[in-house]
Amino acid sequence: MGQVEGKVALVTGGASGIGAACAERLAAEGAAVVITDVQDEKGRALAGAIAKSGGRARYFHHDVTSEEAWVVIIADVKAAFGRLDILVNNAGIGLGSPSITTMTLADFRRQQAVNVEGVFLGIKHGLLFMREAGNGGSIINISSVAGIKGSPTLAAYSATKGAVRLLSKAVALECANARDGVRVNSVHPGIIETPIWLTVVNPSDPTSNAPPDLDAMSAMAVPVGVKGLPEDIAKGVLWLASEESRYVTGTELVIDGGMTAR
Repeated sequence: MGQVEGKVALVTGGASGIGAACAERLAAEGAAVVITDVQDEKGRALAGAIAKSGGRARYFHHDVTSEEAWVVIIADVKAAFGRLDILVNNAGIGLGSPSITTMTLADFRRQQAVNVEGVFLGIKHGLLFMREAGNGGSIINISSVAGIKGSPTLAAYSATKGAVRLLSKAVALECANARDGVRVNSVHPGIIETPIWLTVVNPSDPTSNAPPDLDAMSAMAVPVGVKGLPEDIAKGVLWLASEESRYVTGTELVIDGGMTAR
């Protein structure tokens, strides 16, 4: 317990799924957590639950594609806590298509805006504040196994997650050169039980409107045979956020039950 005691964390897309698990885990380990999302009811409920259990959390509505919104969020964190030690750029959407030829340009751009530009803006403004505070920090960008290997029906999504992977490496090197004490890494979940599966195309049946059966898909595609849970990713994020990973930067933490080992 207390692996991030006294630290301040900001988790985007923190109202549900992986983001919520990260917020809960970081708070349980002693961090004050700022949760941002567009799902206001869920976000407020989560912040309230964390506070009720003895943790520190607050929620803000946040469109990660808006630079003005990022300026406001960082100003709020600065006013409330005076520092930012951990930034988890988790907010993301999955917009699949049976074929890249049928995906609309609007959907492609929307996915890029949330998954790539949102991470860029988070890094830009989070890093500026971390450097100003002078305490170093850990920036953790949530990518995907789709950012390492291709996936049919998810070409545009893969493009965004691949961008997050290399963006993370490049900024990690910038921070290392600057000797600012900020580490930057990406996390690559495999098949995890989260709401994002409600909006992507079923890889095994692209013509179906029904979400994929994650248990069946995991039994076929995951070497260990089972799906992952948001808590599995949160444990990896906690490690990257803590001093236990002080010598880790510019790398990717793959948490996928062995999928990419094939």
